[in-house]
Amino acid sequence: MKKKNNAQLICQLSAIAVMTMAGNVHAADAFSADSKWMTGDWGGERTKLIEQGIDIKADYVGEVGGNLHGGFNDDKTARYADQFGLGVALDLQKLWGWDNTQAKIQLTNRNGQNISNDRVGDPRAGTLSSSQEVYGRGHMVRLTQLWVQHQFLDNKLDVKAGYFGEGEDFNTFPCEFQNLAFCGSQVGNWATNVWYNWPVSQAAIRVKYNITPELYAQIGAYNQNPTQLEHGNGFKLSGSGTEGTVLPVELVWSPKVNSLPGEYRVGYYKSTADANDVLKDDNGQDAATTGNSYRVHDSKHGYWFVAQQQLTSHNGDASRGLNIAANATFHDKDTNVVDNYQSLMFVYKGPFDARPKDDVGIGFARIHVNDDVKTNAELVNASNGVTDYDNPLFSPLRTTEYNYEINYGFHVTNWLTVRPNLQYVTHPGGVDEVDNALVAGLKIQSVF
Repeated sequence: MKKKNNAQLICQLSAIAVMTMAGNVHAADAFSADSKWMTGDWGGERTKLIEQGIDIKADYVGEVGGNLHGGFNDDKTARYADQFGLGVALDLQKLWGWDNTQAKIQLTNRNGQNISNDRVGDPRAGTLSSSQEVYGRGHMVRLTQLWVQHQFLDNKLDVKAGYFGEGEDFNTFPCEFQNLAFCGSQVGNWATNVWYNWPVSQAAIRVKYNITPELYAQIGAYNQNPTQLEHGNGFKLSGSGTEGTVLPVELVWSPKVNSLPGEYRVGYYKSTADANDVLKDDNGQDAATTGNSYRVHDSKHGYWFVAQQQLTSHNGDASRGLNIAANATFHDKDTNVVDNYQSLMFVYKGPFDARPKDDVGIGFARIHVNDDVKTNAELVNASNGVTDYDNPLFSPLRTTEYNYEINYGFHVTNWLTVRPNLQYVTHPGGVDEVDNALVAGLKIQSVF
């Protein structure tokens, strides 16, 4: 009964936000290109709410992916996936006089289909990345954020607790591309069944200490509960089904290089949940050959590096210029399907004087499948007496997938960005037998 009441409370708060928006949608500055929001400032009421400590959040992301050439199935089609977000950020110092305290509630709803699952990739193996990053985690409403944050010791110590995902604070990365290999926290994309990215939340606590104005260290503890991925459990707040805890630690440095901003992250995670070996049984033999159960390890781990740096300004305007970013993750070879990943991205903001808020980006990513996973698939095929790739029982052999994307972000208004893109996927799913694929994409981002 308690779980139901929690969900009802969150939905009621969200409904209040929606009704407030609806009642003011005809304000004079709605749809103004200079407004931060599509629905405008609601005749000044929205600014008043923010000044009082209530910042209503509403946004939309929609992505189209079409297979132009190649892939597993060259029957051309297009798929659409999207995400609606609705929430409220609260400044509790302004609202209730709680010094240095903030809170947030966020709901997320995803829908649609993905071009990568059966057109670009072999359905028996899928793809490692996804040409539509917004796809995934079920067609349902989820509680993505429900947390309180407080600063202590003259803001040196920052503590955040509630329900949220690791990628909000650890291994964070912006989403200026459509391909998943260039978007958001990458550890969650490759740490199999451990690190749940947006929009899934977990019971969590994060503690950050500001060592200097440019350097901080942080540690977190996140409940690892696979049942929260299940359909219908988007509002699950109980701990039933818990298998362990994910413990990330990270050091973050944010220097100015030639007066231009940068951010550099190095981190490590450990999961205390049991994890199956990808190849061996308890006796150290190949489980696919012996028929015994795969060895169970009492934990799994990995680490990451992230670098972002603005390299140039544009005629002295620091809001424009060339930015470079790089990601790398490394994972436990005993238990993880992907053992390493790397990417490199370039984004130029404000490339044209006539379009100073547009951006153009290009990215390259490499995703490597653990060699033991390939060996295990070979042994499975041998035990089944299957050698022909076209046999439905054949387990595809996976090695390395490469993803490339070039895009242009049209900053149509301050609340609408439209980003057409082209993606090229080499060896989709890491399967050499699958043709390289060319994918056309279109990403729409709007703030209401």
